[in-house]
Amino acid sequence: MGSITTPFGFSSTAAEVSEGIDLTGRRAVVTGASSGLGAETARALAATGAAVTLAVRDLTAGKRVAEDITESTGNQEVNVAHLDLADPASVTAFVAAWQGPLHVLVNNAGVMASPERYTEQGWEWQFATNHLGHFALATGLHDALAAAGDARVVVVSSTGHQRSPIVWDDIDFAFRPYDPWLAYGQSKTANVLFAVEATRRWADDNITANALMPGAIYTNLQRHTGGRGSGRVPAHLIKTVEQGAATSVLLATSPLLEGVGGRYFVDCNETEVVDRRSGTLHGVARYAVDPDNARRLWALSQELLARTR
Repeated sequence: MGSITTPFGFSSTAAEVSEGIDLTGRRAVVTGASSGLGAETARALAATGAAVTLAVRDLTAGKRVAEDITESTGNQEVNVAHLDLADPASVTAFVAAWQGPLHVLVNNAGVMASPERYTEQGWEWQFATNHLGHFALATGLHDALAAAGDARVVVVSSTGHQRSPIVWDDIDFAFRPYDPWLAYGQSKTANVLFAVEATRRWADDNITANALMPGAIYTNLQRHTGGRGSGRVPAHLIKTVEQGAATSVLLATSPLLEGVGGRYFVDCNETEVVDRRSGTLHGVARYAVDPDNARRLWALSQELLARTR
């Protein structure tokens, strides 16, 4: 299959890419949906008729967003559940509480360029939150995804993945001086590799997973960077939240993505594989879609999480 192209692009909004799509009777989970891209992604999915669960750390903020989504879409099936991706026990509790099939899982929540911090298990905070928490969530919900018959997992990555591959011998910066952007890059590479391996492993269950770069958008994700991310993106490349959620919603809903997995998208289209940092927001590093790296990361992630049980 060739590269996936769509009629949508940089300026498309979440509402535009999902226009005319009916997901009534289908169920979706969006992590980090109490603000920003997650909230807008959940809103667009609710507008298609899907039953949407906002998986959030802050229940008060999540309930406020859920009420707003219900008011703006008329969808009464917008729910809120607690989820702290940096806490394996919280992920386990969320999984245990889920009942029935799950058609769409949007792994949206994340942290970016945070100060040096580690979980109780000794895991670097960004790798733990952005990758390991979502890995535990998706694998824990595997049976629910398989029960859907044609489930999709959407993984929000970033062009920041081009800053670092997985540094296998020092994932947790035990030897290297901690660098918030290298840590972020490594975690975003892990997001793409997850999509590659999940699609391979779960093909017989008709579960597909794709990763994406939403674009440069000013949201709470930038709270550790003064509100402006890396500060290197030209003003004309900054998206609105509605535009930033478009690629996630496209991957979650579009018939053009039926049966498609293990890919990486930017501006609603599959982007090219690159061997050097592109200097743009496009391109996916070859190491981030390498199937051997994907298998290795999956095995490592299983090993790390097994130690918490």
